Amino acid sequence: MAQFVKIYNDNPNPREIEKVVKVLQNGGLIIYPTDTVYGLGCDITNNKAMEKLARIKGVKLEKANFSFVCNDLSHLSDYVKQIQTPVYKILKRALPGPYTFILPGSTNLPKAFKKKKTVGIRVPDNDIARTIVQQLGNPIASTSIHDEDEVIEYTTDPELIFEKWQNLVDIVIDGGYGDNHASTIIDLTKDEPEVIREGKGSVDVI
Repeated sequence: MAQFVKIYNDNPNPREIEKVVKVLQNGGLIIYPTDTVYGLGCDITNNKAMEKLARIKGVKLEKANFSFVCNDLSHLSDYVKQIQTPVYKILKRALPGPYTFILPGSTNLPKAFKKKKTVGIRVPDNDIARTIVQQLGNPIASTSIHDEDEVIEYTTDPELIFEKWQNLVDIVIDGGYGDNHASTIIDLTKDEPEVIREGKGSVDVI
């Protein structure tokens, strides 16, 4: 059964953050708040955890499209091919924020992503998520928590999330109510930016 941990976004408790980071380092799965919906994630460098994440989503790992949640743009050159200045300016303008940017993947991608030509990069405007990633030392592979309800696409109440997911993950973080709009996805690998999905983030950023 998962641990249910309360962490405040305006002042994340270092001891609780350390607890979450240890779980990730040991191959565990976490549910955590972002600036949009709650996310399900693991350490991108842990292949067993990645396989577990894919299994929960009901997809084969090589076909899964997980985002890389980063604490800032310093990890960009580790996982993304060199990008043009106009593209970088869009990233700087929009992040941290409710966006997922599709970028060309580099040859340094972790094992689970080796066959991927592109990668989705997220830098959420949420101190809990960014502090976890910063302490971990590398991004989290992440996917949104969907609800089976036909009307409500995303569960926003962390207690309800815990009830549903407590036997599938290792930690559920209560960071307050989440949003019910996912991130806006923008593909920056084309000649012109392409909006794949409109979500919480305004497309005016491009």
